[in-house]
Amino acid sequence: MGRTPGGGREWQPKGEPERVLVHDFIDPKLGKAIAYGVYDVGQDQGWVNVGIDHDTASFAAQSIRRWWCSMGAPLYPNTRRLLICADGGGSNGYRSRLWKFELQRLATDMDMEISACHLPPGTSKWNKIEHRLFSHITMNWRGRPLVSHDVVVNLIGATRTTSGLKVAARLDRRKYPTGVEVTDAMMESVNLEPHTFHGEWNYTIAPAKV
Repeated sequence: MGRTPGGGREWQPKGEPERVLVHDFIDPKLGKAIAYGVYDVGQDQGWVNVGIDHDTASFAAQSIRRWWCSMGAPLYPNTRRLLICADGGGSNGYRSRLWKFELQRLATDMDMEISACHLPPGTSKWNKIEHRLFSHITMNWRGRPLVSHDVVVNLIGATRTTSGLKVAARLDRRKYPTGVEVTDAMMESVNLEPHTFHGEWNYTIAPAKV
């Protein structure tokens, strides 16, 4: 993030070009912006949580929690089950123990089953969120320097399409430390039921019994 060149072109008044830096080195004063998106296929609505710390499994789960509290729950007040289609790797990867542990906490707090279905390794571009959400966000901020967190959030939140896509974005100032260890005992507390088809990629986590 900073006054670095962005891909694409944007019209400016003649003689008033947007001045940017030659190189895109990280600006330590401005920090970074990490965008974690949730795309509701049925409603054609997107939610983006913009973090400033680290892209961890805890950040991914918190992003889903914030989407649910702000957008999901009002749209689906009577639902008892949530389906998450996620990439195979990254902060919400199927191999991540912390991701599954955080989903357990989320399922318990929301009092609903959460099913996660991961795209197979190497197929993340099949994810509809890339084509129906982030592609439009990228076009919306093309040619514009991302000089502050407010600019990032506002540009994402202003993304609209003629087909009806609407996007909301919020800044997340929480800290998400890296290197969090999930012990075997912690994993045993996860109520995870693998699905019949590729249970390593597809599974359901039920709320913890009180």
